[in-house]
Amino acid sequence: MAVLVQQKAPSFTAEAVMEDGQFKQIKLEDYRGKYVLLFFYPLDFTFVCPTEIISFSDRGAEFQSSASRSSGSRSTAPFPTSRGGTRLGTWAASGTSTYPLIADLKKDIARAYDVLLPDGVALRGLFLIDPEGVVRHQVVNDLPLGRSVDEALRMVKALQFTEKHGEVCPANWQEGSRTIKPTTADSKEFFGAEYGGKK
Repeated sequence: MAVLVQQKAPSFTAEAVMEDGQFKQIKLEDYRGKYVLLFFYPLDFTFVCPTEIISFSDRGAEFQSSASRSSGSRSTAPFPTSRGGTRLGTWAASGTSTYPLIADLKKDIARAYDVLLPDGVALRGLFLIDPEGVVRHQVVNDLPLGRSVDEALRMVKALQFTEKHGEVCPANWQEGSRTIKPTTADSKEFFGAEYGGKK
């Protein structure tokens, strides 16, 4: 599997169901200048995939307030399974989704991001792409393991913070907590405050 972090995100053009329920052909370059979360899910008619798709959509306002976009790429049939018994594709097309759902029927996008298994199913890949089109974070889960929307949002905020302030974000960093000035001398302030009295 390829590590795409620090690499240009593979470009693509594909049809998507947009937030307003309209179908539109989009390309990755349409989002240049924005933070993009691109995530893949394996199959439409499964148990975990709808929970992820809905959970990302339910948190759409938080991603939008972070000036980011979330895009789900499906790699099989046009419409996945259900929320309350209705097809998610119909749900998305109704304007309920807060991000574009991208069709990847030929698996070209999943292949370019190296999350496609030999049997044609995509692993649960998630890629954070910066405004310059560079992959800054990636995580790939096996099929039965749903992703954390909280962690995806945390990574967007951490990247934005470090780009704006030049400081780095430690393990388990949350917005508003201490960061590290990345020099030996300056970092002592953080380590002293966080770990100085701990044994």
